[in-house]
Amino acid sequence: MTADLHLPWGTTARPPWALEVTPERAGWTYTGLRVLVLPAGGEVTFATGDEEMLVLPLAGAATVECDGLRMELAGRASVFAAVTDFAYVPRDATVTIRGEGRLALPSTRATRRLSPRYGAARDVPVELRGAGSASRQVNNFCAPDAFGCDRLVAVEVLTPGGNWSSYPPHKHEDDRTYDDGRVEAALEEIYYFEVSGGVPGDPAGPVGYQRVYGTDRRPIDVLAEVRAGDVVLVPYGYHGPSMAAPGYHLYYLNVLAGPGPKRTMACVDDPRHGWIRDSWADQEVDPRLPMTGTGAL
Repeated sequence: MTADLHLPWGTTARPPWALEVTPERAGWTYTGLRVLVLPAGGEVTFATGDEEMLVLPLAGAATVECDGLRMELAGRASVFAAVTDFAYVPRDATVTIRGEGRLALPSTRATRRLSPRYGAARDVPVELRGAGSASRQVNNFCAPDAFGCDRLVAVEVLTPGGNWSSYPPHKHEDDRTYDDGRVEAALEEIYYFEVSGGVPGDPAGPVGYQRVYGTDRRPIDVLAEVRAGDVVLVPYGYHGPSMAAPGYHLYYLNVLAGPGPKRTMACVDDPRHGWIRDSWADQEVDPRLPMTGTGAL
């Protein structure tokens, strides 16, 4: 199971993409992710097909052209340096990207064709979540209430070295409302990781860890040692914690989509561990947060 759901950098490359996870590759219906690595002066043109996408600089800057609109992305030096601007491109479009650096393209199959749009770094809601050793920063750049899409949801999470995030463990595998009022949505999720001090493709680079586990009804068992550029797929089951090793900050890009008519991130905690949220009331947020602010290179 781990071999199917933990995809190290380089194992899914298909030109022009350094990383390509389509719904077919993941074995589900909606969610996808590509990473493009452009040399200085690089250029790629592609068709979006039936997917809506974002163009998100991980390191570097780019110009995105779509439907006659030209969007200049100032980008950032790294995911640990700043919140970035980004571009939205719709389904059934031709897109040209020019620039230099590493760019993530979260995607999902879409029904509606929306207009291409620019998302400014200054408009990205930055949230500090948790407390103590469960403190982390969430950049809600494409959360349901922050940026409009047909189906796509995406956020960035930065976890200081030694901390845990995606904690307490939670799941979103069923569309249901529980007797106690909790709401859960069915969502497919991709985790894309970077680790401070690491570069994609370095087998000796610093590591973090990702846990995914299931229920008696739907068993799944993953404990992945992840390096920069690695992906973990979460088709169902409880996921968390995401563990940052002491001395190395952990970044992950979450890409989510599902069959529901409304964009949501609704999830439910593992009932054995949900009490941990109440413990945060007596703890301070990690003083290393926020790790990044808004701003360009």
